[in-house]
Amino acid sequence: MSSWLLPEHLTDILPAEARRIEDMRRALLDLYRAHGFELVVPPLVEYLDSLMLARDEALRLRTCKLVDQLSGLTMGVRADMTVQVSRIDAHLLNRQGVTRLCYCGPVIHARPSGLLSDRELLQIGAEIFGHAGVEADIESIRLAIESVRHAGIGDPRLDLNHPGVGRALIEADPALADCADSVFDLLSAKDVPGLQAMLVGQGAQSDTLDALSALTTLYGDPSVIERARAVLPPHAPIQVALDALQSLCDALAGGPIAIDLADMGGSYGYHSGVVFSIYAAGWHDALVRGGRYDGIGRKFGRSRPATGFSLDLRKLSRGLPAAQAAPAIWAPCSDDPELARVVRELRQAGQVVIQALPGERQDVDEFRLEQELVKTSSGWVIQESMV
Repeated sequence: MSSWLLPEHLTDILPAEARRIEDMRRALLDLYRAHGFELVVPPLVEYLDSLMLARDEALRLRTCKLVDQLSGLTMGVRADMTVQVSRIDAHLLNRQGVTRLCYCGPVIHARPSGLLSDRELLQIGAEIFGHAGVEADIESIRLAIESVRHAGIGDPRLDLNHPGVGRALIEADPALADCADSVFDLLSAKDVPGLQAMLVGQGAQSDTLDALSALTTLYGDPSVIERARAVLPPHAPIQVALDALQSLCDALAGGPIAIDLADMGGSYGYHSGVVFSIYAAGWHDALVRGGRYDGIGRKFGRSRPATGFSLDLRKLSRGLPAAQAAPAIWAPCSDDPELARVVRELRQAGQVVIQALPGERQDVDEFRLEQELVKTSSGWVIQESMV
């Protein structure tokens, strides 16, 4: 095997795009700081048990595992950072009031989530802990939309759902107790034949089959909520979930909103309330996913209300137009102290100055060398590059 061959679904990022990703990372973390979110940095590797949630088979399959040479225990390379941030809130900070945390770091998937997906992501996100009201959900969604716009993507579209609708239908039928995750996957894919085959095979009630099949047709503008009230069973949890969706639609009116009651948010099974995704024209998949996941800190000794979102900066950058080189100034190889002074002042002023080494030629990807420093009778001056 060639030493330069990378494993499938892992890629190098070259200079111009790498710089754009880093610029987006800094800009978004500054945006979150401006909203009062505090930065945390969890470790890339933890003991496997602390990275997992109960009945979280999707996350378990995506987590790379290794043995800790010090303790002999199994460790995992994180596939998602939300659980880690929840551990920090519940176990380390242990605050009583509202806590806003943000984060950014690489995550590794043992297997890609799709044919066009990488196995290494640069995940950035923001979480609000300690407030159970819809106000926290509204703040989280607005910040997620602003994040996408901050990256230069216009006209984002918000998709909303509440897994409590599908969960209430499943929990009302004892025959589906052991296959809820599979039902959720089929609903998200809108695989009606597969869904019906599974429900019949499990011996589900005919009313459950009709209601879950109807979920795959309940998508569109916010008027879907009223249609759902008319066609779904009047179970109390379903009405509570639909009321929560209506409250968000009322608060976020003014931008495009879609309701999709079959889209379970691509979550790892920890969402307890409203979930949301943000899409944009020209993108084959959601740019941002988020939602409410109350009680996720319970395994760390403290159950707290929580809501938040995350996105992959590598995927975001890959879908944008090709990264453009930045302007830079070329300086010749010289030990002239006056040139050193001019170069230092230009760099302090925020200019990029590349000073040549002996024999070096202008050959860079990240910069456009449109100007150069030239010595004249009046000293070193910037001129248009002749190369």
